Amino acid sequence: MSEFSESEKKILSNHFSNTDDSVFAIITPRQVDRGALMSRYSRTDKSMRKIFLDEFLQNENRGEEFYNKVLLEYGDDSVAELGEAQIAIEGLSNIAVKKIEDRRIGLSYLEKSSRYVAWDKKINGEYKFLRDSDITNSKHSDAYLESCNLDFDVYSRNISPMISYIQEREPIEKQKFRNSSGEDVMFSKLANEDDIKSATRIYNATIKAKALDILRGILPASTLTNVGITGNGRAFEYLLTILYSSTLREERELGSKIHRELDTTIKSFVKRSDDRHGRDLQNYITKLKDASASFGKKYLKTSKSRDFFVELTEYESEKKAEEKIISALMYEQSPGISYGEILSQVRKMNSATRKKIIKTFANLRMSRRQRPPRGFEMADYTFDLLTNFGMFRDFHRHRVLTLERQLLTTDHGFAIPEEITSLGIRKDYEDCMYKSKEVFDLLRKQIPEPAQYVVNFAYKYNYFMKMNLREAVHLIELRTVPQGHPDYRKVAQEMFKSIKKAQPNLCQIIKYVDLKSYNLERLESEKRIEEKRKQLR
Repeated sequence: MSEFSESEKKILSNHFSNTDDSVFAIITPRQVDRGALMSRYSRTDKSMRKIFLDEFLQNENRGEEFYNKVLLEYGDDSVAELGEAQIAIEGLSNIAVKKIEDRRIGLSYLEKSSRYVAWDKKINGEYKFLRDSDITNSKHSDAYLESCNLDFDVYSRNISPMISYIQEREPIEKQKFRNSSGEDVMFSKLANEDDIKSATRIYNATIKAKALDILRGILPASTLTNVGITGNGRAFEYLLTILYSSTLREERELGSKIHRELDTTIKSFVKRSDDRHGRDLQNYITKLKDASASFGKKYLKTSKSRDFFVELTEYESEKKAEEKIISALMYEQSPGISYGEILSQVRKMNSATRKKIIKTFANLRMSRRQRPPRGFEMADYTFDLLTNFGMFRDFHRHRVLTLERQLLTTDHGFAIPEEITSLGIRKDYEDCMYKSKEVFDLLRKQIPEPAQYVVNFAYKYNYFMKMNLREAVHLIELRTVPQGHPDYRKVAQEMFKSIKKAQPNLCQIIKYVDLKSYNLERLESEKRIEEKRKQLR
């Protein structure tokens, strides 16, 4: 017999996906009600749908009241994770978007790509870069605008020449494409009109992506981008606190705007970001930053510009790492034996036995998507990196690791793609870099953080990443796939080589690393996309 009457079912059908099954979706429109229902659920033996009928149906403010009660009486911060929202932000700088994307847990991001979208268009006669008021109100305003406009001029006027150059270097006639019979043939062998159109579409998309990949280093960090964020209230609340505590005007203003929009959907879940507790947390974050800067100035000496690329700076002996990993791998399936006892016994294994066990688990992986078991999280690596800022933006997407970074500067020089020289635009490229450095050096004396906006993506950037072996497998295998940007493919390849040199046995688990180089990275990927389009049609 059903728990609910027919009239109750009719009401419930507007708020839940079904009225009888033990598994159902909550579809009631208000986010605060969804979150409050979930939290109330944990404090009563009633069914959720019964809670809704008894406590929520006649009280429009019930969700917000209960949420506030939980926070006041129980201090249950996790309740804030029950409210979710999606926010779109348009026209923020590449400095601000990285600050937002620093949040690792509870938020997911989709950002405008510099590989597929060109930044050559103007709005009301102006290129799309941030005109920060702290800079435009300074005596260096004209120099800043001149530098950014120069970057966009050089970038924009060289998109077509770069596309033509790559087309000449990698002509379509020398590429293979799949015909309607499923065979891979040279472009000249394609007879079917649809096959020719399909191949041309694949080729043009590949060439454009390659050209934009090469030219993106010219863009300054002030370049305006778009980002979509999906997340829960707790994560948004912390993001707002971070933005409110920023020394950058842009980030503080973004915090206010995001807060305003979240108030329309999950107001109760983010209300503490700027209340008394929120302001205390903002002050704490500021003090942490000040303390780090103070100790750095007192105890550290400024070093000369370095020229390393990827450096494995911290790891443990392979034997010790193997012992911890093997113990963790056997723990779950060894009931009644403590981890300490397992570790003690594993330490008595000889090298050949440890190698056999690691090899067995490596052989079980049959594709890149089959991730190693969690036992491989027991070994850690710290990589110190000095790569161009554009490349950092790609690695920054990996969040199951510890990443710390410094302010963006012009102190370490810049990278020059060989295609820039081959196309004959090296002087224009270097003019952009030198102008940026000149303006950066002027700005940093007075406003060091806003000074970052003028720095180009090509400038080298200092950061470190600490990750476990399981995450290293994911990062290295993903970032060495053929369609990846050539810059970060080289870094991921060097990371693999470093681990292999330090721990050759454990490195067997990184099975799907691609150490080759490619002239048209996106070609095979675009072919697969086109095949999927055909299937959909």
